[in-house]
Amino acid sequence: MTYGTNTVPARVVIVGASAAGLAVAEGLRRLGFEGRLTLIGEEPEIPYDRPPLSKQLLSGAWEPERLSLRSAEALAGLDLDLRLGERAVALDTRNRDVVLERQQRVGYDQLVVATGARARHLPGTEGTEGLHVLRTLGDALSLRAALGAGTRLVIVGGGFVGAEAASVARQLGCEVSLVTDTEAPMSDALGTEVGAMLGEVHAEHGVHVETGASVEAVLTRGGRATGVRLADGRSLHADAVLLGIGARPNVEWLAGSGVPIADGVECDSRLYAGNGVWAAGDIASWPDLATGQRLRIEHRTNAGEQGLAVARNILAGPEAATPFTTVPYVWSDQYDLRIQIHGRTRGTDQFRVMEGSLTERRFTALYGRNGHVHAAIGINMMRPLRSLRPLVAARTPWPEIHGAFAAT
Repeated sequence: MTYGTNTVPARVVIVGASAAGLAVAEGLRRLGFEGRLTLIGEEPEIPYDRPPLSKQLLSGAWEPERLSLRSAEALAGLDLDLRLGERAVALDTRNRDVVLERQQRVGYDQLVVATGARARHLPGTEGTEGLHVLRTLGDALSLRAALGAGTRLVIVGGGFVGAEAASVARQLGCEVSLVTDTEAPMSDALGTEVGAMLGEVHAEHGVHVETGASVEAVLTRGGRATGVRLADGRSLHADAVLLGIGARPNVEWLAGSGVPIADGVECDSRLYAGNGVWAAGDIASWPDLATGQRLRIEHRTNAGEQGLAVARNILAGPEAATPFTTVPYVWSDQYDLRIQIHGRTRGTDQFRVMEGSLTERRFTALYGRNGHVHAAIGINMMRPLRSLRPLVAARTPWPEIHGAFAAT
């Protein structure tokens, strides 16, 4: 079977059975690929959705089965060689083999790396009882079991995971302290204005927020976490500690393979890393055509979009493959706030509210960088936010935003 001027590979192997990997598999089948398709996943569960882990699953509103991205029947319909609970430990690009933990080898013609990222730990804290991260289904269930009315929870990190977990924990009746080295929760991502507003919301809901603070050590007794010690010498005591300090791409298994790795798999704009290897999802690092900046985006929607793009490009072949472009989208639920973002807010230097107000906690706003629109945010204003997305996609010059907005 051929696609254009390229011979379609007989064997495609996808390492990573989450949103990105599943999107590749579904995309290939939908586009007519009839060859052998292997999907390898380290976790034993069928592919599941991760955003609800810190929201609906942690709160108890959902049970694990509701997170499945597809039913067992739907997966069977893809005719996959599905290998769950098996970890890839090495890659032999010369012989085109993926080496699994039990030293089994899985051959491929084209390979997709979709191994994502794992939660960061503080050095020397791995295995400490009562110390949690929130990245996998197992992580979320372990933390959920530890939470309840009166539980003292210290959260280290004021990003999406930390802020969402704080919201859920307070609604479960926990006593929550949130420690962040920034000036407000999520201010490093969303700026000082929105961060300050979110800090007020958390404080009003009873969260003790420590800003501009860094954690020097996790306190333990008998091998169990009992709190944290801050750099200024103060201690915050807890029954459970959650680390929400970011994620690290799972690239170690690619060492020595010749696949370029740094902060992720370094692809070209087509998501191609050479030697028949592609990447998709949290692990993919690629150059943005508009700015030349290398990006690696840890968002659920990005994983799905990249998976489908890689499927198309595998069938087209590297010579006919097309660059991947996107307007990133992410959302967060905190208390009664639905926060939605199009584009990239980090590193921006301009901010302007377009509708509503931060005081009302219902607004849309634009972020600019180097004189162009880079992102849009909406809090509890879903429909008005949609009209701002084209300005982000077009990288509209900042001086033109009011005219462009009026014309939408």
